[in-house]
Amino acid sequence: MRAVGGGPVPADVERAAGRIAPYVRRTPLLPGLPAPGRRRSGWGLLLKAEHLQHSGSFKLRGAANAVLALGARGIVTGSSGNHGIALARLAAPTGVRVTVVLAAGTSPAKAARIRALGGRTVSVRGGVAEREERARELAEETGAVLVPSSDHELVVAGQGTVAREILADVPDVRTLYVPVGGGGLLAGACLAARDHPVRIVGVEPEAAPRYARSLAAGRPLRLPPCDTVADGLRAQAPGEVPFAVVRGRVDDLVAVSDAEILTATDRLRRLGVEAEPSGAVALAGALRAGPRRERAVAVVSGGNTLAALTARTVPDGPTHPTAPTAPTRACPELEETR
Repeated sequence: MRAVGGGPVPADVERAAGRIAPYVRRTPLLPGLPAPGRRRSGWGLLLKAEHLQHSGSFKLRGAANAVLALGARGIVTGSSGNHGIALARLAAPTGVRVTVVLAAGTSPAKAARIRALGGRTVSVRGGVAEREERARELAEETGAVLVPSSDHELVVAGQGTVAREILADVPDVRTLYVPVGGGGLLAGACLAARDHPVRIVGVEPEAAPRYARSLAAGRPLRLPPCDTVADGLRAQAPGEVPFAVVRGRVDDLVAVSDAEILTATDRLRRLGVEAEPSGAVALAGALRAGPRRERAVAVVSGGNTLAALTARTVPDGPTHPTAPTAPTRACPELEETR
């Protein structure tokens, strides 16, 4: 599993893809914004629709890879919601007991969704740091396995399957925009694209530029608790595992304001894509960069809005392994959605 010196390697993404295939959906690429001078959206910006994932976000990929590879009977995690939902969704089909520690300010609808899927929730006062500390304590007290939302080799490898699918479906993609919280998705994209000539751009909320500052300092830094509409991207520090991967491969990091995130969320809604603000951050980065005459993809990382969570009174999608879906390619002839 580990490369020399530790950490995940690109081959781990391939192994993860095979391991999780029965449990996850191969999400489609949707038309986003056309390149300048083009009426059709085959060239320009495409959207990787992880909001259509079974658990409502990309988090199911890393969670499934960790659960299946570890074979643990009990798992503890700290989560802002989507990672906890993903683990809870795996509880019934895998027979794993899941406990999710939630920080103050976590969406009550996400907490309710975790419980509805069979997970146990524990709330703490304070932010992400306090949440993670309590998760570590619970794992030690109960003998459960700690599976962080991003700082874990198996989680990073599982998240890398998002970029793996993009590169298979659009091999001539030139830029990939990825939202950044703890860094698991960005690190996974960096792993999957290690030997591919695609530009990897991480997009952080302006209030939480932990990767930009940490990379500038040459080591992971812890920022004070932040407030942003992108509630899933409030991690105060990069994970050690993702940081090491990102440092060696990412091409650029950009920060976007809450206003830009809400503009991107509204733009997605007008395209028929119901994304939560965290899920729109990558598009906000792409919009800031402006239109390019090249293929680009922005990851819509989650769609667990209040309306979506309220509507899910039963488990979303199959509760048992399903047959892998065929590759879904973007159609270059799709008309621009107006």
